Amino acid sequence: MIRGIWDRETVALLLLAAIMPMALTFLWFGGSGAIGRLALALIVAGLWHLIFMLARAQPPSFAGAIAALAVAMLVPEELGMLQLVLGISFGSVMAELVFGGWGRNVVNPATVTLAFLGFSFPAAPWPELVLPIAWAAIPAALIGVGFGVMSGRIVGGAVLAGVLALAFGVEPGPVLPAAGVVLVLLVCDPVASAATGGGRWLNGLLYGGLVVLFMLAWKTAAPVQIAVSAALFSSLAAPLLDEAAIGLWLARRRRRHG
Repeated sequence: MIRGIWDRETVALLLLAAIMPMALTFLWFGGSGAIGRLALALIVAGLWHLIFMLARAQPPSFAGAIAALAVAMLVPEELGMLQLVLGISFGSVMAELVFGGWGRNVVNPATVTLAFLGFSFPAAPWPELVLPIAWAAIPAALIGVGFGVMSGRIVGGAVLAGVLALAFGVEPGPVLPAAGVVLVLLVCDPVASAATGGGRWLNGLLYGGLVVLFMLAWKTAAPVQIAVSAALFSSLAAPLLDEAAIGLWLARRRRRHG
C-alpha cells in the first residue's frame, strides 16, 4: 500500500464497494438471521480493532467490515453466541491485529475464523448458499478487477482450473456456487494472495485445483467447507507461489541474456 490516494483505506473502501452486490443479496435473502450475524461480527471485530487502536495509536481499517461480511455469510450454522465471539476474536486478533493490522497480515482473518470454527465445532452444519448470492459474486469480481483491487489473474486461474476439470469429465455440481463466493471474498484478498503476476495465476490454479481435489476425495464435506479449506491452503501457499514465479522468471531471463 503506497502513499497518496492509493493508501490502505482507499483499497479497503473499493473492496467494500465491490462486494456490495453480494452483501445486499445476502442480507435480502438471509433476513433477520443474516443481519444479526453480520452485526455481531462487526461489533466483535470493531471492539478488537478499537483495543489495538488505543494500544498502538493506529486507526482501524474498513477491511474489518469485509472480513465480518465473509464470516457472517460463510460461518457454520447453529453456533452459539459465545462460540461465534470466540471464533471472530481468534481470527481478528491472531490473523490480523497481532501482525499490525490489515495490509501486514499473512492470511485473511475471515479465512482463519471460518477454519477455526469449522475445526473446533465439526458437528455444526455449514450454510447452503442460495444461488442469487453466487450470481452476485460475478459482478462483485468484475467491479473488483475493474477497480484494480482484485486480481484478474487469480480469477482467471481459478476459472482455468474449473475448465480443465470439466475437460476431464469432473462436474463441479453444488460446489461451484460456494467456490465462486469464497473466491471473491477470501481468495482475491489483495493482502493474503500472491503478489507477482505469475504467482497470481498459480494462486488461482491452486485454489481451483484444491476445490476439485477436495470435492472428489472429501465426500462428507459441505460445499462451503470445501471452498474455505481450499482458500486456507492456497493462501498459506501464496508466498511459495511467488517464489516459484520469481524463480521461473529468473530462469527465463538467464536463458535469454546468459
